[in-house]
Amino acid sequence: MSDSLKARLQEEVKAAMRAKEKERLGVLRLITAAIKQREVDERTELDDEQVLAVLEKMVKQRRESIAQYENAGRSELAEKEAAEIVIVSEFMPEPASEAEINQAIDEAIAATGASEMKDMGKVMGILQTKLKGRAEMGAISGKVRAKLG
Repeated sequence: MSDSLKARLQEEVKAAMRAKEKERLGVLRLITAAIKQREVDERTELDDEQVLAVLEKMVKQRRESIAQYENAGRSELAEKEAAEIVIVSEFMPEPASEAEINQAIDEAIAATGASEMKDMGKVMGILQTKLKGRAEMGAISGKVRAKLG
């Protein structure tokens, strides 16, 4: 974990403990546990980019859980997952605006000279580095597909 993000997470854990914010503390501990688990599995210190990947995965898992809970009529569990997304998102970069996403797509298409669907991988490669952690790649790939198709 990078020192800046690691330090920020640790400070937030301490603040939540002092303020007796049980729900927030639980989510912060889930974040630190997920990061530690990945560090142990890979026997390495995670950098900011890798920590962001862990956070993105956590948000994605919670979005999937929300959909499942809503389909099952368990709105109270869906609300709990949504609250967790808010806390996890605090540690992620500011989401890209619709205009930024569209501009990035146009720039990536121009940079790769993409004109058809077979060029989509090149375009997505550029967009993943440019928008990592700031936009959901599934939605972006749909937009790229629409522009190339």
